[in-house]
Amino acid sequence: MENWTEELKNCRLCPVNCGANRITGVGACGAQGLRIAKYYLHPFEEPCISFQKGSGTIFFAGCNLRCAFCQNYEVSRAQRGKEITLQELADIFKELEDMGAENVSLVTPSHLTAYLVAAFEIYQPKIPVVYNTSSYEKIDTLRRIDPFVDIYLPDMKFYSPTLSRRYLGKDDYFDVASKAIAFMANAKPLKMTTEGKMLSGCIVRHLVMPLCTADSKSLIKWFHGNLPKDTYLSLMSQYTPFGNIEGMKELSRPITQREYDAVLDTAFALGIENLFVQERKSSNTGYIPEWDF
Repeated sequence: MENWTEELKNCRLCPVNCGANRITGVGACGAQGLRIAKYYLHPFEEPCISFQKGSGTIFFAGCNLRCAFCQNYEVSRAQRGKEITLQELADIFKELEDMGAENVSLVTPSHLTAYLVAAFEIYQPKIPVVYNTSSYEKIDTLRRIDPFVDIYLPDMKFYSPTLSRRYLGKDDYFDVASKAIAFMANAKPLKMTTEGKMLSGCIVRHLVMPLCTADSKSLIKWFHGNLPKDTYLSLMSQYTPFGNIEGMKELSRPITQREYDAVLDTAFALGIENLFVQERKSSNTGYIPEWDF
């Protein structure tokens, strides 16, 4: 833990490279220390992740992206959250396991990998560990957490630098994320139980956005041409207006069925078989958790 602690004094764990002392203050991610907003059995992930009893999901405070439309806005901006110790995090791993969780899912973990590695050294779950990320990641950081991860669940947000700059505040998003996703997809070969529970592998998520079907199609073509064939693609229709979207009129509505179908048609035309699709009724605030801390 000593080396990781030293790195937190000049934090460069993510591509922002802010250099902040996150022992005494906050970084560009908004995070100081180890903080969580909620942990519970989450039933609304992909079927092979939630499976029968739910995914043991831990929501961490802070984020290195600034998605204007973030559905977990208060948490990603570190406006909510309870500070915990490494031992308490290790205890949560064990508690979720004892609750019957199908896996332990780490949501927005990138900026906290120093703490996560140390917590896993205290207790490593006997169930799969899921790394649920925005994909704005450094490969070196992924390599350090990879020995403790079984399943990668990365977002693939935008292809266009213009859209990424407008909605995420990062025009280099695709350049960074495409390399990170390629690492994740190649790191964990697909392993499923006969009942359909994922034990190892990678599911790339893409949230279809209003007026962005052309960008979605570009991402799907990249996915098809660059990742292992056993990688899953999850095309999500659940966009719900949320966050800080004032001045972004195009984000004030859910996507239309036509927009979603146009994106699906591209995936079908390319013959992508490992594919999750989402019902349009998923676009509502009922899928946004109620925060505990």
